[in-house]
Amino acid sequence: MEKGEFTRTIDLKGRKYDLFDIHVLEEKGLTEVKRLPFAIRIFVENLLRKLDHRVVQEEDLIRIAGWEKRYSEPVEIPYYPARVLMQDFTGVPAVVDLAAMRDAVGDLGGDPNKINPLVPVDLIVDHSVQVDYYGTADSLKKNVEKEYQRNWERYALLKWAQKSFDNFKVVPPNSGICHQVNLEYLGKVIIAEETDGRGIAYPDTLVGTDSHTPMINGIGVMGWGVGGIEAEAVMLGQPYYIPIPEVIGVRMVGELDEKVTATDLVLTITELLRTHKVVEKFVEYFGPGMKKLSVPDRATIANMTPEHGATLGFFPVDEQTVEYLRMTDRKDQAEIVERYTQENGLFYKGDEDPEYTEVLELDLSTVGPSVAGPARPQDRIALKDLKENFGGLLGYEYERDSEVADISRFHDESGNCNTRDDGLKPSGKAMHEVNLDGREVRIGDGSVVIAAITSCTNTSNPFVMLGAGLIAKKAVQKGLRVPPYVKTSLAPGSKVVMNYLEDSGLQPYLEALGFHLAGFGCTTCIGNSGPLRPEIEKAISENDLSVAAVLSGNRNFEARIHQSVKWNFLASPMLVVAFAISGRVDTDLTTDPIAFDPNGEPVYLKDIWPKSGEIKNLMLKHVKQEFFRTEYERIFGGDSFWDNLQVTESTTYAWDDRSTYIKKPPYFDDFSVEVSDRIDLNDARALLLLGDSVTTDHISPAGAIPKHYPAGQYLIVKNVDPDDFNSYGSRRGNHEVMIRGTFGNIRIKNQLVTPKEGSFTRRFPAAREMFIYDAAMAYQDEGRPLVVLGGKEYGTGSSRDWAAKGPSLLGVRAIFAESFERIHRSNLVGMGILPLMFKEGDSWKSLGLDGSETYSISGIDAIKPRSVLHVKALKKDGSRIDFEVIARLDTEVDVEYYKNGGILPYVLRKLLVDEENGTGDALSSS
Repeated sequence: MEKGEFTRTIDLKGRKYDLFDIHVLEEKGLTEVKRLPFAIRIFVENLLRKLDHRVVQEEDLIRIAGWEKRYSEPVEIPYYPARVLMQDFTGVPAVVDLAAMRDAVGDLGGDPNKINPLVPVDLIVDHSVQVDYYGTADSLKKNVEKEYQRNWERYALLKWAQKSFDNFKVVPPNSGICHQVNLEYLGKVIIAEETDGRGIAYPDTLVGTDSHTPMINGIGVMGWGVGGIEAEAVMLGQPYYIPIPEVIGVRMVGELDEKVTATDLVLTITELLRTHKVVEKFVEYFGPGMKKLSVPDRATIANMTPEHGATLGFFPVDEQTVEYLRMTDRKDQAEIVERYTQENGLFYKGDEDPEYTEVLELDLSTVGPSVAGPARPQDRIALKDLKENFGGLLGYEYERDSEVADISRFHDESGNCNTRDDGLKPSGKAMHEVNLDGREVRIGDGSVVIAAITSCTNTSNPFVMLGAGLIAKKAVQKGLRVPPYVKTSLAPGSKVVMNYLEDSGLQPYLEALGFHLAGFGCTTCIGNSGPLRPEIEKAISENDLSVAAVLSGNRNFEARIHQSVKWNFLASPMLVVAFAISGRVDTDLTTDPIAFDPNGEPVYLKDIWPKSGEIKNLMLKHVKQEFFRTEYERIFGGDSFWDNLQVTESTTYAWDDRSTYIKKPPYFDDFSVEVSDRIDLNDARALLLLGDSVTTDHISPAGAIPKHYPAGQYLIVKNVDPDDFNSYGSRRGNHEVMIRGTFGNIRIKNQLVTPKEGSFTRRFPAAREMFIYDAAMAYQDEGRPLVVLGGKEYGTGSSRDWAAKGPSLLGVRAIFAESFERIHRSNLVGMGILPLMFKEGDSWKSLGLDGSETYSISGIDAIKPRSVLHVKALKKDGSRIDFEVIARLDTEVDVEYYKNGGILPYVLRKLLVDEENGTGDALSSS
C-alpha cells in the first residue's frame, strides 16, 4: 500500500491542492468511513498522509481505519500533529530545555543546530501578568509595567528563542490568552500550503503545553494538552504516540433556557462526564441540540475538557464553524474549510450516525443556572442551592440574628446593604469590621473578596461578556455599587473583547462597578490575582475567615486563586458581576435581594438580568469583522516594552550565573549515549502520603512564593527582596527554585504530618518533621530512593511538566496511586518516574501502609507495558506487607522512554546516534 494511491486534487480558491482521500480506504475494504467518529477520521487522514513504512507502518493505518469501540489492551499509533502551541509558563522551561540540549550536543561533538523545531511553534505570553492594580483607568498600564519589571529576563529568553530557532514565533505580552488567540486567529481548521513544490491540504492539528488546548476543538481542530517535554519531542520531529482512544458520544437535544448560559452548560457537562469517568478517552458532541450552539458556546465547553478528564472534547465542522471563520475575518479560510471537509468526510450535516464506544444524552433544556466549587470544577452547585451548600461546607446552620435583621435595610458607603437581608447569619461566626481608607466595612465567612471576569473559558464568548455589561448597566442605573472589600478585575483573553464592549457603550458601566481593564492574560484564573488589601488579609488571617472568590475561570483548586481565600467558585461573567454587587456567596440570588438601592428598596437578580434577545441584538451590532482584522494584523508586533528588549541571535544560549529566573538545568549533566539498565528499586522511603484528587497545583504550585518556605529562603540568600519574588510559575526557568517549591502548596495535606497542612513531611527512621525539600536532600545524601503514595485522580489539573520534573530532581523514582490523570502520567514517564497503579480494590489505606515503611519493587529489570510488579513494604517492627501493582507504562514507547530516563534523553540519544551513523536529519524523518 502506497499513499500515492490515496491522493486526488481539488480546487481551493483557484489553486490546485492534493488531499489524501480517506474514502479510498473504504473502496479498498479497509474501513467504513460513516461509522467512524469524526475525530477518528482525522487520525485516519493523518496516518495515511504520513505513511512511510518506517515510523508509520501499513498496520498502523489499518488499525486506526478499523477503529474498534473498545480495546482490551492499549494499541498505540504514531501521530504527527501539524503544530505546537505554548504559553510562557510552560514555554520558558521548554526553551531552557532546548538550549540545554544544544549545549549537550555541542559538548558531545555534535552540531547544536540539530536541536531545532521542525514543527511550527507559536508561543503566546499570557501567564505572567498579575492584578497588582485594579479599579482605575490606568490599571492596565501599571500592571504591564510591573509585568515587564518582573519578567524581562524570561521575555528576553523568549525573544532570543524567536531569533535563534527556526519555526518559532512569539506573541508578545499584553496581546491575549493563547487559547483565545488560537481560536480567533491561529487555528486554520484546514491547512493549505505548498510542500515540495506542490499544494497540499490537510486538517489542522496540534498539541499544546497547556491543558486547556482542547478549546480549539470548538472549531473542529483536533488538539489537546501535553507536558512540555512531550511537546519538545514533537517540536523536534518525533511522532506523538497515543493509544487508540475510546470515543464517548454526547448527544445533545433540546435548547438552553432563556436564563442559562454556556458557562452553566459546561459546568453541567463537567459534572456529568467526571462522574462517567472519561479520563484518557475522547468525547465527541453531536445531535440537534449541538447544532444550535454557537461556536463560542462550543469553545466554552471544549475549553473545560481537562476538568472532566477527557483528552478531547470535539465538535466536528459544520455550518456554524464556517460562519464563525467568516465572522472572525477569515472569509477565504472559511471557503477552504467548507470545501475540504465536505470532500473528505469531515463535515457534520446532522444526519450522520457514527458509532461510539458509548452514547450519553443531554437535554439542554434541563440545564439551570450554576456555579462550581469550592475547590473542584466538577463540584457543580445549582445557583438556588448555593446558600444552603455554603453553610454545609462550613458545617453550621444559619440562625436568625435580630441585629442583622434590624440593619438589613441600611447601607454602607458602597451604596448597598452588604449584610444578609433575611436576618440570618452563620451560627457561631461573627462579622468583623475592617477599616478601609477611613470607612468601616464588615466581612465574615462567605464574603466575596475577589470577583474576576477572567480566563479564555468565558471571555471568548461575546454573549456572556455583553451580558455582563448589560447587568452592570442595569445595576448602575438602579444605584447599586460593589462593596469596597471586593477586588474586581476584567482581564479578557482577546483585545477584540474591549473593542465590542466599548463600541456597545457598556464598558463605562462595568468600570462604574470596578471592572476596569486589568490585563490581557490569564490573571486570576491561574492564581495571578495579586494582593488583597493588607487590612483584608489581616482580618482573614486573624479570624480564620472562610472568604470567597468568584471568577469566570476553569479551575478553583485549593490555594490556587489566592492563598488567603479558602473558597473559590466558578461562574459566568454575568454571575461574577452579580456576586460582586452582592458581596457574599452565602445567598440565594434566585430569591434573595442582590442588594438594596439608595432608597432602601430591594433589587433582585431578575431585575437586572437581560433577555437573551437583548444580548443577541448587541452581538449583531457590535461584534464586527473589522475588530478581528485590526487586532490580529498586529498580533506579533508587541508594545514598546517588547521592542526595547535587546537580544542577540546565537546558536547557544549565554547562561548568566547571577540570574534567579533562568538557569541551565542539570538533566544532561554527565550525559552518555549509552543507556544504563533499569534495576529493581530497593529500600525506598515515602516522601509523602497523600489522599485523592491531588492536583498538579498541589505538586508544583504556580502562585505566590512564601518567604519562609525553601524557595523563598533560596531567593533571599540570592538577595531577592520578597516583594520581587514574583511567582513559582514565573520562575520555572530556574530549577533551583522549582525543586524547592515541589509539593510546596500551602494547602497540601501530607498524611505523614496530619493535621498540619503545607510543604512538610517526616524523615524516617527518626520521624523528624521538616520541609519536604530538606528531607529529600537528606535522603539523597544517604543515597536513598524515594516514592510517593497517593489515591484516586493523582495529578489532576494543569499540564505543568514541573509536577514531574520537580519530583524527579528530588529523587522520587516511583509514585503509587489508585488512578492517574492522563497528562500527568505521561509527564511522569517523560521524566523517568515510574507510575504504579494499585490493583482494583487496593489502596495504601486498605493495605495497611502508613508511609513509615521501606519499599522494594521487583520486576523493573524486565519491565514491559503494564507489567505487574511486586512490592515489599517493610515496617519498623520487621513485619512485611506484600502487594502487586500495575506499571502504567502503557505502550512499548513508554517503556523505551522510561529505560532512557525520559523523553528528552531518548530524543538526544537518537539524534546523536543517527548523526554518527550518517543517517542525516533523523529526527525529521521519524
